[in-house]
Amino acid sequence: MSLSPLTRLAPLLIVTLIGACSTAPAVVQPKAHSDPPKHLLYVVSHGWHTGLVVPAAALNRTEPALVERFGQPAFYEIGWGDNGFYQARKITTGLTLQAMFWARGAIVHVVAVPDSPHLSFPRSQIVGTCLNNAELDALLTFVSNSFLRGKSGRLVALAPGLYGDAQFYEGTGRYHLLNTCNTWTAKGLRSAGHALEPRFKLTAGSVMSALADLRRPCAALPR
Repeated sequence: MSLSPLTRLAPLLIVTLIGACSTAPAVVQPKAHSDPPKHLLYVVSHGWHTGLVVPAAALNRTEPALVERFGQPAFYEIGWGDNGFYQARKITTGLTLQAMFWARGAIVHVVAVPDSPHLSFPRSQIVGTCLNNAELDALLTFVSNSFLRGKSGRLVALAPGLYGDAQFYEGTGRYHLLNTCNTWTAKGLRSAGHALEPRFKLTAGSVMSALADLRRPCAALPR
């Protein structure tokens, strides 16, 4: 029995999609460093979507345009996703299918977190961990690589964000079925020295469960 062209192409399509999970923004390998972990990193899950909550002072040094927009909050919540789906005020089946199979482009969501993320997101699941200097540097490089630059090298600001003091920016990479917002969060954690496989972290639950097992305490991890 002969196979249809679609059937013959299916394995190639699957391999191509799985390989695309490692495309931009790619994991950044942290340099070997023996200094103790002292930098707080949180991951917040809002149900279906996760984001990285990074120290604002550190990211402001890497991205001074954020200082102009937000000033000096304690943290930034950073999320990545599909341009159309992430900005939508109402989620439809059409938007979901477009994001999964023919996304228009990527977008980065930045939210100023003035104090502990537990205060800003009291209804969300939050897991904290701790990074050393090299891991923080690799994470910040990964986050910076997630922003698309304009001709002048500056961040490209779009519409105001979804909640709080927030802003959308153009992003790099392409969202699809096997490269979700949660895969992006997992790439950030891998960049931060946590041994998890991003390509298999498609859901918020899978990311939070993995981090709960891999988290590292700081001397004091405030709530």
